[in-house]
Amino acid sequence: MNIIKLGLMDYEKALSIQERLLALRQQDKISDTLLIIEHPPVLTVGRSGSYDNILASKQFFADNGIAVYDVSRGGDVTYHGPGQIVGYPIMDLKNRGSDVHQFVVNIQETIIRLLQTEYGVPACREHKKYTGVWVGDEKITAIGISVKRGVTMHGFAFNVNTDLSHYGWINPCGITDKGVTSLQKVLGKPLDFDRVADLVVRYFCEVFDETPEPKQLSELIREDDHATQA
Repeated sequence: MNIIKLGLMDYEKALSIQERLLALRQQDKISDTLLIIEHPPVLTVGRSGSYDNILASKQFFADNGIAVYDVSRGGDVTYHGPGQIVGYPIMDLKNRGSDVHQFVVNIQETIIRLLQTEYGVPACREHKKYTGVWVGDEKITAIGISVKRGVTMHGFAFNVNTDLSHYGWINPCGITDKGVTSLQKVLGKPLDFDRVADLVVRYFCEVFDETPEPKQLSELIREDDHATQA
């Protein structure tokens, strides 16, 4: 599996990269790929989302340079920001039985296994009404994907050192009766972000039975490659 770490990147640029890689994967020009990214503060609204779940004013977002994007993933409104590990798997599910439910379960298992094994955090997926990964009644990882011609895009957002006060701008994922948390909040101390990102890659590949192959984006996308989403 190609592993590409893009660091802190604007959401719109990352979305464009996802779409280009999606087209290349649909054409079988690249193998399955996992992007690991951190975003500046941004909101995204999924296919079933409602702007009623955005609580702050348009003026607040304009004054603070915070964009809001309508995107093709499932789910409602969510937040991305510094201190959060965002993973975008670009994977052909036709090679995995086209089982979207199992794909989501595997993402959950990645974070659950990491939290339990490395940090002793009792994470779970037990909220049948809601997706994601939970610590008690607080969500630590949001999951929202789309599948196009059998290939996935979008993915998961794992709160590590995230500023949780920013979730006051929204009803996260449209949920009003549960909270959100971060690994920093659970453990009471900030984490080495890069080390946790490496652990995410390790456990993701372990759960999906893949061997990680670190790559540069330029190895998959040439500047003259104008592949577009099909």
